Amino acid sequence: MALEGGAGIGNGIIKRPPQNCSVAVETAGHRADGETEEEDEGKPWIARKWISSLAVCLVALPFLAIMVSRRDRPLPLASGWTSAATARTTYDRRESNQDGLLGGLLVPWFDEQSCISRYQSTSHLKKLARSPSTHLVKRLREQEALQRRCGPGTETYRRAAERLEPRRNGTGTTHAEDDDDCKYLVLVPYRGLGNRILAMASAFLYAMLTDRVLLVHRGTSLPDLFCEPFQETSWLLPPDFPLRDLENLTGEVPESYRNLVREYGRAASVSELPYVFVDLDHACTYHDKLFYCDDHREFLHRAPWLVMRTDGYFVPALFLNPAYQEELDKLFPRKDSVFYLLARYLFHPTNKVWGLITRFYDSYLKNSDERLGIQVRVFDGDTPFKHVLDQILACTSQEHLLPEVVAQDPGPPASTAGARSKAVLMTGLSSWYFESIRGRYWQSATAAGEVVSVHQPSHEEHQLIGEATHDMKALAEMYLLSMTDAVVTSGWSTFGYVGHGLGGLTPWIMFKPENLTTPDPPCRRAASMEPCLHGPPFYDCRARRGADTGKLVPHVRHCEDMSWGLKLVHPAEIVLN
Repeated sequence: MALEGGAGIGNGIIKRPPQNCSVAVETAGHRADGETEEEDEGKPWIARKWISSLAVCLVALPFLAIMVSRRDRPLPLASGWTSAATARTTYDRRESNQDGLLGGLLVPWFDEQSCISRYQSTSHLKKLARSPSTHLVKRLREQEALQRRCGPGTETYRRAAERLEPRRNGTGTTHAEDDDDCKYLVLVPYRGLGNRILAMASAFLYAMLTDRVLLVHRGTSLPDLFCEPFQETSWLLPPDFPLRDLENLTGEVPESYRNLVREYGRAASVSELPYVFVDLDHACTYHDKLFYCDDHREFLHRAPWLVMRTDGYFVPALFLNPAYQEELDKLFPRKDSVFYLLARYLFHPTNKVWGLITRFYDSYLKNSDERLGIQVRVFDGDTPFKHVLDQILACTSQEHLLPEVVAQDPGPPASTAGARSKAVLMTGLSSWYFESIRGRYWQSATAAGEVVSVHQPSHEEHQLIGEATHDMKALAEMYLLSMTDAVVTSGWSTFGYVGHGLGGLTPWIMFKPENLTTPDPPCRRAASMEPCLHGPPFYDCRARRGADTGKLVPHVRHCEDMSWGLKLVHPAEIVLN
């Protein structure tokens, strides 16, 4: 897909310069006063030619130095060329500013105009909340090389895709006869945008742990939402992929992991299957969840293709698998940084979405002294509820996130010059909560004189799953939440998980109301910025028996908003119940 902004790039190098340094150069400018052609003619011709050749070589030397310095790096694609001076200046700026490259998470060689958010977002988001480990940076570069070597458009991919075609398997061709150096993970994320983003981050980590190329089913909106995360290749599943109707695969298909573990003897024949299907729906079965205990080196490594369907964040379960613990410890010394770092690496909004984000931020949030995000998600229907509004006000008052208002008319207002300002960003399907809180600070003065403004980018009223414009607005609002200084989110909401996770913000989580009443307490500060796994395994991989998986290791604990869910925490910062 041609990304927005690419058309604005200059034509770049359109004529190859001569490579011979001894060509003649025309003299620029006017001759000095009194200089005559006869005097010039009187100079030895060999001297004039030597001077001209030296001048050309001096001009060409900086360009040769640039090309030699980047001999081990890929050159930009033709569509990504800018002028030499602009390209070099941009590269020098990024190379000397590791904050701009997020401590090594990003590489500097992408065309900036085709995906403005990739490098510009660092000026809108706060300083890195967690720094990547050197091992994570190394493994990201290795994964990028794997994606380029084996991804769509390569001969290796073409041969691997042929294995999935019925006519090829029907002729008796086995996988062992083909080059099995490249293996693939096809992700089919589904449900709301928050679910899909969490699924993509999880699948990427699993692909990196198991040396698989990640290919993501594009659905109806993915290319409109995110730039490509890998250079010179695509992570989008090609439209002509041989397997069809992937969205409707279930754990009952013969190739499912569920069936393989039910009939353990079939594990030996994994390499003879065209693919293995892994169903990780939040409501998947016990046999499906045994995937979390699978030692990929002994079983699934024989499957050239894995097709995974999931709607959530399954990273905490990977931290329970002994096969991955050593590598995960090196990748993420801070256990509460996984989603934050992966999201900052993977999810760069397209230029159109980035425009929605920056225009709103610059207009309503940028100049405030403080920014508070409030994300509202109601699971009892689209109708506004007073008990939810009461919960929002109780939480923000109890945690001193919003200023109190005075009950009595304070009389003529004093000048607001010098008063502290707070911008409140509200997101949700309904505008009623926004209008109620905005009206509260319009109709009454604050007790300490703060100036409070309340803003909501959109109110769609109903969730429209997979609709491109709806998803673009949702992604913009997730990013805007990540740009606040503090955030209140709704329990169980994957939208909220992504919003605070992108910004490295530890949220105050509002508990899901029961029986249409305001919970008491209304909210609680989370133990970490990590999302919650809603459908966890209840099985101890080491002991091979059922267990409370929230008590097996110190860095995996139950979630604040869902008592049976799992989330990652940094052990030194666990908040006790």
